[in-house]
Order: sequence, then C-alpha cells, then structure tokens
Amino acid sequence: MEPSFIKELSGIVGTDQTLIDTESLACYGYDSTPEHESRPGAVVLPGSEEEICRILALCHGAGVPVTPRGSGTNLSGGSLGRPEGVVIQTSRLNRIVEIDEENLTATVQPGVITSTLHKAVEAQGLFYPPDPGSMNISTIGGNVAENAGGLRGLKYGVTADYVMGLRTALPDGSLLRSGGKVVKDVAGYNLNQLLVSSEGTLGLFTEVTVKLIPRPPVKKTMLVHFPQLEDAALAVSRIIAARVIPATLEFMDRVTIRCIEEYAKVGLPLDVDAVLLIEVDGHPAQVEEEAAAVRAVCEKHRCSFFQTAATADEALKLATARRVALSSLARMKPTTILEDATVPRSCIAPMVKLIQETARKYDLTIGTFGHAGDGNLHPTCLTDERDTDEIARAHQAFAEIFEAAIAMGGTITGEHGVGLAKKKYLPRLVGESGLRVMRGIKGAFDPKGILNPGKVF
Repeated sequence: MEPSFIKELSGIVGTDQTLIDTESLACYGYDSTPEHESRPGAVVLPGSEEEICRILALCHGAGVPVTPRGSGTNLSGGSLGRPEGVVIQTSRLNRIVEIDEENLTATVQPGVITSTLHKAVEAQGLFYPPDPGSMNISTIGGNVAENAGGLRGLKYGVTADYVMGLRTALPDGSLLRSGGKVVKDVAGYNLNQLLVSSEGTLGLFTEVTVKLIPRPPVKKTMLVHFPQLEDAALAVSRIIAARVIPATLEFMDRVTIRCIEEYAKVGLPLDVDAVLLIEVDGHPAQVEEEAAAVRAVCEKHRCSFFQTAATADEALKLATARRVALSSLARMKPTTILEDATVPRSCIAPMVKLIQETARKYDLTIGTFGHAGDGNLHPTCLTDERDTDEIARAHQAFAEIFEAAIAMGGTITGEHGVGLAKKKYLPRLVGESGLRVMRGIKGAFDPKGILNPGKVF
C-alpha cells in the first residue's frame, strides 16, 4: 500500500489509530472462520461517523477495497480484509447514545457489545431480545450486518425484527438515513430490511436504532433428557403444535452432551441421545400454564428425565450447558468447523439423522446442537486442518448436508451469513435470477465494488 495513501488515512484518524505493522495486521488476518486467512494492507480505527465517511471517500477515490469489522466473531469469513485493502474496525464507536423509554427504543453506535446493551436496557426494566452465542463479544453493528439470531429467536425473532433506524455510510462516503423511531413507515422501499443481512457489502453502519420491549416479569427454565433422538425432535414439533411458543427451545445431541459435560461439569446425562433446553417467560400464570404443557408433551414423547430450575442460579447453570456448546466442542480437535443449516421444524429429526449418517459415511466426528424451535441446527465438525484428507471429507459431508437442507425446504445459513465460506452454495439456493437481482442491488449501492469485495457472490 502506497505510503502517500497511508499518510492520508492517518491524517483522518491519527497515526496511533492507523495500523500497518506486521504484528497488528496479523491479528486482523483471521476471524472465527476456520481455514480462511487474509491479512489486510492497513487497519484504521475511526472515532466518529465523520471519520468513517472520510475514510470511505478516500478509498472510493483511490479504488481501494474496504472491509467493515466489529469484534471479528464472524463465522463465514465476512470480516476478513484483502491485502490491497483497508479494514475499518469499529470498536471505538461504542457509545449507547440513548435509551428512550417513552418510545421504547435504544440508539447505539455500531461498536457497542451486544451484552452491554442487554444490561443497560434491563437495568431500566426493558428488554432487547436478540442474544447470539457471541453476545459477550460481538457488536451490534456486526449483528445487524449478519442478522444475528440467538437462543431467544423462536419467540422473539432475530436482529432484523428489532432494527428501526440506521445511519449508513455508503461506499462513496455519503450518508444514508433510513427508518427511525416511528412504528409505522411505508414511504418508499424498506431500506432497513435491505441493509440488514447485507454482510458489509452495501454500507457501513454508523448508528443503529433498535426496538425495545418490556422485560418479561417471570421465566422458567427446564432441561429434558431423551433416550431417543426421534422423540426429542417430535417433542419440539408437538410443543409448538400445542400453541406454546417458548422463549428458548434448544437441542443438543449425544456428541455435544459428552463434550459439554467433560468441559463444564453441569450434570448432563451421558446415556441419552438428546437433551432439550426449554425456557418459557411472561406473566406468572401464563408461565406456569406453558411449563405444565411443555412437561406433558415431553412426558408423552418418552423423556427419561424432566428438570425444572428452582432458582435463578440453577436456571443459569442449565442455560450455561447450551451456551458453552461450541467452546466445549472446540476443545476436542485443533479445528472446529461450525456450520449453520436451517430446515422446517418438521424436518429436524430427519435432518439430524442425516447429519449423523453423513458423519459415519465420511468417518468424521460431528456434534449437532442448535435452535430446534426455529429449525436452525449447527452441525459442528471436529477436525484438524493440517489433515488435508479429513478436511476434504468434511467439505464433502457439508456439501451433502446443505443439499439435503435445501431439498427439505431449508437454507444454507440461518444466522451466520454467506461471506467467503458459503458463497459456492448460494447459486443452488437462490438460482440465477436471485443472483442477478442481488448483483444488481450491489451494483446500485457500490458501482466500484470496493465494499467487502469477494463476499456473498
């Protein structure tokens, strides 16, 4: 990268916020996606919306690629820059601008950590439901770019359901304002929904306004053991059919259970095929009624043990069993390929069985956990990228898993995004007409193709 260009960058953000040394750039050559590495030419840490716009304008004029990056927890390679490009890291933009109790909104900068927002609004009796597994480190800007989900997605929805307003710096440095605090707005195209899930390819968020709701007064947490996988999957469907929409309805298979218990020692059984973590919340009478209905369904479908948390600490312990699933699995092998296939709820049992059969077919260890209530499963392959033969088999296995998900009416990603890792599967899902429309949108926003190039398509 030319010294004169670096000088102009540092003139915008300061030399101390412009990283070009080898050691710093090496840290930005990775995100949470295995097998992908790309060290950027420079990293800048702007401290204001104005600085972001000036950086983009400079890069646009010079034709230099730009990649937005939050905490780097991306699981599809979406936050990796290019050797000839600049990474804009948003961690300094970490201010909660406003919590508006009258309009039930919060306005934040993109670098605010998700759990920080949770704590701030809950202290005022309010609730921001989206809770991705990375919530203690991931940023709101990254959540919006990927449309992050989480354990509460079944009842409360995903990030897109809470984004009300955005301030977005476009590739040429101009600023786009969309939405706001109004509950109803049908003036023109819904740019908010277009920008959510855009994976940093259309613009860089400088401010986000999200919807808040009243905090549920009561919740009840349950952990249910199933000797047979099919019974657990059927119980998921029957709970929904019983008109109960839990806040959380999570699934863990035998491989995942063993890894969690070895790591966290939370008392999970080692002799069952599956466990379900279920949480209902709301007003006390409703919670009691729904918890009883859940128990009745699970007992009807041959659960071997039904545990209800008696205290808040016990509930936290049960929930921890699910939240440490990935870290527990990741301890087993040097490389963890965490994937993200989503199917209709009615297809959970055949999908999990197919994953298990595919693992046996390719002689792989795959643990499956995920958001059973909304059909979003995370088959996780434990491998070693230095073993090229095993890695090749892992990719073959996931190709079959994604093909099966599509055939069942599902999708290749429910919350992790396409990025670099899954773009080869996108044409099979959306077809040529879908790709043509998406490329047209990209071209309208970013005619020079400088913003997060090489991602999605």
